[in-house]
Amino acid sequence: MAENPSLTKNPGLDSWIAITADGTVRVRMGKVDIGQKISSAVSRLAAEELDVAPARIVMIRPDTIDGPDEGMTSGSNSMEESGNAVRLASATARAALLAKAASVLRVDIDELDIDDGTITARSTNASTTYWDLQGDQPFGIPIDHAARIKPAEERTLVGKATTPLDLEDIVTGRHVFVNDMTMDGMVHARPVRPPHANARLESLDEAVLAKLADDGFTVVRDGSFLAIASADEFAVIKAARVLFNAASWTREPGLDNRDIFEQLTTNERMSMPVIDGVPVLDTPVPPPLEVPAGAKASHAARYERAYIMHGSIGPSAGLAVSRDDGLEIWTHSQGIYLLRTSLAELLELPPETLRIHHRPGSGCYGHNGADDAAVDAAFVARAMPGVPVLLKWTREDEHAWEPYSPAMVMELSGAIDADGAITAWSHESHSDTHVLRPRPGVAGLGPSRLMPARYLENPPAVIPPPPNMTHHGGIHRNLEPLYRIPEPRLVKHLVRNLPHRTSALRTLGAYANVYALESFLDELAAAAGEDAVELRLRHMDDPRARACIEAVASRIGPLDGAPDGYGRGLGFAQYKNAKAYAAVAVELTVDETDRVRLKRAVIAGDAGQIVDPNGFTAQLEGGFIQAASWTILEAVTHDPDGITSRDWESYPIIGFDNISEIETILLDQPDAPFLGAGEAVCGPTGAAIANAVARATGVRPRRLPLTPENLRAAALSA
Repeated sequence: MAENPSLTKNPGLDSWIAITADGTVRVRMGKVDIGQKISSAVSRLAAEELDVAPARIVMIRPDTIDGPDEGMTSGSNSMEESGNAVRLASATARAALLAKAASVLRVDIDELDIDDGTITARSTNASTTYWDLQGDQPFGIPIDHAARIKPAEERTLVGKATTPLDLEDIVTGRHVFVNDMTMDGMVHARPVRPPHANARLESLDEAVLAKLADDGFTVVRDGSFLAIASADEFAVIKAARVLFNAASWTREPGLDNRDIFEQLTTNERMSMPVIDGVPVLDTPVPPPLEVPAGAKASHAARYERAYIMHGSIGPSAGLAVSRDDGLEIWTHSQGIYLLRTSLAELLELPPETLRIHHRPGSGCYGHNGADDAAVDAAFVARAMPGVPVLLKWTREDEHAWEPYSPAMVMELSGAIDADGAITAWSHESHSDTHVLRPRPGVAGLGPSRLMPARYLENPPAVIPPPPNMTHHGGIHRNLEPLYRIPEPRLVKHLVRNLPHRTSALRTLGAYANVYALESFLDELAAAAGEDAVELRLRHMDDPRARACIEAVASRIGPLDGAPDGYGRGLGFAQYKNAKAYAAVAVELTVDETDRVRLKRAVIAGDAGQIVDPNGFTAQLEGGFIQAASWTILEAVTHDPDGITSRDWESYPIIGFDNISEIETILLDQPDAPFLGAGEAVCGPTGAAIANAVARATGVRPRRLPLTPENLRAAALSA
């Protein structure tokens, strides 16, 4: 097994597992549950390796007090990192408890059996329990990286369907999200934002401020950071509007409203070739592709994707209390340790005096407003020492101020020879950064990425993001085709001076890159008179990838054989060329108003060993629905005066009226490593829908989303 960063940072068994005297097993992890139900899968792993009933496992929510530091919950890494760490920790604990039991019962370890934490000696029938041996006591040992993990044939829990933890509380409304938290003496707060990101606060009407103070409101101002707090939440909501109207703002410069796709290809940028999935600095970008002699067909196409947002159903929130010994914060951030480091640097506090707890919020799979709302709450709490402050964003705040997923332009060209072999391939992707999470680094880097800090009287300097140089990171994620193509020309362009703050959204650059790559494969196949599925299989050597493609192709039926008026399409990818494999096929129609109507979808996924089939299915189907929404509907809009897509009418998301029938095929690999399932299906979904629309209409759509307006524009330009 490759080195696990979670175990490297947290090598002690006590960071992960605790046995209590009352007969429970407390399991800690640093990866947060944001709807992907990682806690359910990890709980099942712990129960399996410890030989206890799943009901005995208590999953402890992550915090920075004594929870393991696992960095960021991102990149489909949770099972590979947290899952493997807890599995190995549980196996280590089991071996240690067996050794203790053998000593207490005076038998060889080989004579011992375990049943739900009770250890019995077969020869004497004497027994003891985990709770008798270890109850409320630390293990005090490191995790044994050579501890025996149960092979597939011995597992009784892993791979079996289970009900997700907390599901009953969620569907019955008993679940407490950070937005629902209460504390004695708590006040409610709202931030008051400028009209747009470039605006700054000039002055406030002093008469209005005096009236608000007389009415019991606390106004917090530092430079252009502005917030208001009081015990009555509804009164705060109304007072926030009063405070906004009492402010004078500088509005110039406004937001750059030039065509974003033109900016992506003409602005200043850093350009670099990508070789074996990694960008290479200080190396010239290869010259444009030349069509090889003897090519049967060649083709070039440009694909575009607008800015999209996380679209969290519930707006972000944070709760904070400032005390003499430091700050305590409750947040739905996906990286509580990284947030702690960045906020401590900004406030010039020792990191250990910031205690951050994860509490569930509206799920987002990426960097939405959670970190910023926590910082908002901290700023207000520091102005009101000893008073718990629950700060919530509004829907307008969430839509207008979260970090977006950047717009992208993908330019592809290629050629195919008389034997049906792809002989040339070029893919260039243009985008802003996909990674602007608060992270430690050079001085000021983390604080500069906390949006509220940018509006302080003395803000941290904004540090331009460097290019992401990791394997399949950011813009170049899934830029490299998994197909067998000789010497593909791959180029990454990190574009500067674009109008919006951007950061991580589920899949980062992979969704747009796979949409473009798989759309282009269909176009190239059509140009050469080739079958699109056969072209893929002919260039695919990985048998697990082939199995996914073949599974959906066989179930959806011939791509060119859909009923009249319908279209079928297919898309495939292995996320980051290293994580889960997924293929998607869809059948759809485009109605008389030019709206895409999904009718049927088939998904095949291979994430290695499956711990929880229900969880894996939910990840695949949920990813399909979210990506379908991106593909058909979603686009952030703005004008010079600010964001104009500030509600669900101006930024629509997919509704129940367009959720297709979904058939999901799970390809289990019981003896294979975990691959991570959370992001694999999104790119193939976008490509499958675009390819199906092309077959249904005879028009190739290349600009997302596939709205009626964009489909009509594609038809006019065809």
